[in-house]
Amino acid sequence: MLSYLLKKVVYSLTVLIGVAALSFFLFQGMGDPARMSMGQSGDAKTLRTIQQEMYLIDQSGNPISAWKQFVYYLNDVSPLAIHERAEIKQKELRGFFIGGKRVLAVKWPYLRRSFQTKRPVNELLFNALPGTLLLAMTAMCIAIAVGIPLGALAAIRRNSLLDRGSILLGTIGISAPSFFVGLIVVYLFGFIWNEWTGLPVAGSWYTIEADGRPALTLQHLILPAATLGIRPLSIIVQLTRSAVLDVLEQDYIRTARAKGLSNWRIYFKHVLPNGLNPVITAVTGWFAELLAGAFFIEYIFGWQGIGKITVEGLEKLDYPVVMGSLLFSAFLFTLLNLLSDGLQARLDPRIRSDH
Repeated sequence: MLSYLLKKVVYSLTVLIGVAALSFFLFQGMGDPARMSMGQSGDAKTLRTIQQEMYLIDQSGNPISAWKQFVYYLNDVSPLAIHERAEIKQKELRGFFIGGKRVLAVKWPYLRRSFQTKRPVNELLFNALPGTLLLAMTAMCIAIAVGIPLGALAAIRRNSLLDRGSILLGTIGISAPSFFVGLIVVYLFGFIWNEWTGLPVAGSWYTIEADGRPALTLQHLILPAATLGIRPLSIIVQLTRSAVLDVLEQDYIRTARAKGLSNWRIYFKHVLPNGLNPVITAVTGWFAELLAGAFFIEYIFGWQGIGKITVEGLEKLDYPVVMGSLLFSAFLFTLLNLLSDGLQARLDPRIRSDH
C-alpha cells in the first residue's frame, strides 16, 4: 500500500513539474513581462528593478537564459526552496526559514504578482477558490442525488421506457461539452423562459450587505451548478446501471430470491451496498474533472471563481494569474486523484497487489 502511494506521489510531482514547464515556456516571448507589469508609466530604474525581480536580468544587467528563468520560477513555486533573506521580505514569503543570508525555506508557493492588480496571485486564487469549490460540490451533489436513483431504477426495470430514456439522456449528456450546454441554458433561461422561471443567468455567489458583511446569493448557483452537473450525472447513471445489473446477475441474489426475500429488501440490503462501490470511487475522481470543467461555466454565467479570473487573465494578458491558476488547478486535480487512488486501493486489494 505504501509503495503504491509513493509511486502515485512521484507521478503527481512529475505531472506538476510538467504543467509548470508547459505554462512557463508557453508564455515565453509574448511581450516583455517587466514592461507589462510596470504599465505605461515608469522610468528606466524602475524597469531594471522589475526585470531583476522577475529574473529577466542579473545584477550586472545581462539577460538570463529561459532555462535559468524556469529554474528560478520552480524555486518560487516550490514549497521547499532556497531564498535570500532579502527575497523573503521583498516577496512577502510565508513559512519557515532556516539559515543566515541564504536560507532553506519551507513556505507557501510564491506564484508572483498580477500584472493588472499588482496583488499576489496566491491571494487572488484563494479568494476565488470558495466559489469554485461551492459550484463543483453543488454540481456533484445534484449528480449524485439524481444519478444514483435513476441508474438503479433503470437497472431494476431493464428494457423499460425508463431504462431506454436514461441511456439516451446519458449518451447525450456525456457527448455534449459543458460550454455548449452552458450556452444553451443561458439562451433558454435568459431569453426564452426567463419570465416564467425568474432565475438569474449571471451573478456572484455572494453580495456585500450595507454593514459590509458578505451574504450568500444562492439563487445565482442554480443554473451554473445544474449545467456543470449534467456530464457527471450522465456518467453516474451509466455506472450505477451497469454496476447494479452486474450485481443482479450474481448467484447470491438468486439465492436471496429463492429464500423468499422481498424485492425491495434484496435491492436495499444486497444490491445497492455491493453495486455502489465503483460509483463512489468514480465520484471521487470526477470531482477533479468538475474543477477543470468549471472554467468555462464560471465565465459563461459570470460566477466568481478560479475559472473566471483565469479567462479574464488570458483576455488581459495577465500571465502570472494564468500560470498560477493552471498550476494551482493541476495541484488540486492531482491531489484529488491521489485521494481517489488511495480509496480504490483501500477498497480493492487487487490494485495494491498489482503494484
